[in-house]
Amino acid sequence: MIYDRIKEQIDRLDTSSISDERKTVLQPLANFIQEKLNHKKNVNLNFICTHNSRRSHLSQVWAQAMASYFNIKNVNCFSGGTEATALFPVAGETLRNSGFKVEKLSEENNPVYSIKYADNSHPIIGFSKTYDDNFNPVSGFAAIMTCSSADAGCPFIAGAEKRIPITYDDPKAFDNTPQQKEKYNERSLQIATELKYVFSEIV
Repeated sequence: MIYDRIKEQIDRLDTSSISDERKTVLQPLANFIQEKLNHKKNVNLNFICTHNSRRSHLSQVWAQAMASYFNIKNVNCFSGGTEATALFPVAGETLRNSGFKVEKLSEENNPVYSIKYADNSHPIIGFSKTYDDNFNPVSGFAAIMTCSSADAGCPFIAGAEKRIPITYDDPKAFDNTPQQKEKYNERSLQIATELKYVFSEIV
């Protein structure tokens, strides 16, 4: 059962605020998920950004939570970058503020985090990695490009069954400013709202 705070947050998200133009961008992801489920196959989603530090992690975590919220089985969410850096701590704090249980498991330059959205579900293992890391699927997945530089810089994602650009502005632009917390939360909720729309389309 998804944590109450996360459920309440998702309940409040208003998908009617999404423009028709943006829904057109999101539709291929809904179609991919639906097609896999129709054929009783696992749905593997790999959210890809340049550094795998902010937007790709927010997308991975919210997508996994949405699958649980809508009780859609066999959805496995991953993330990666064109290079590995580290999960930016403010991204983890932003998820924690939405009700996720975020626990740092290691202290090196690229820490590993356990991110839980429900007591009886496997935690999401959050750390920065390249999209083709051994931790991620090697075939049959959708590559969701969450930033335009990764989309432009990766003309080919080996093993991807479908490539879906769904790009977001980088909250990194507000690092170390008074707006940092607000802008990270704003981006997180935009991603969550759009993924709520995607998963609400699944029948």
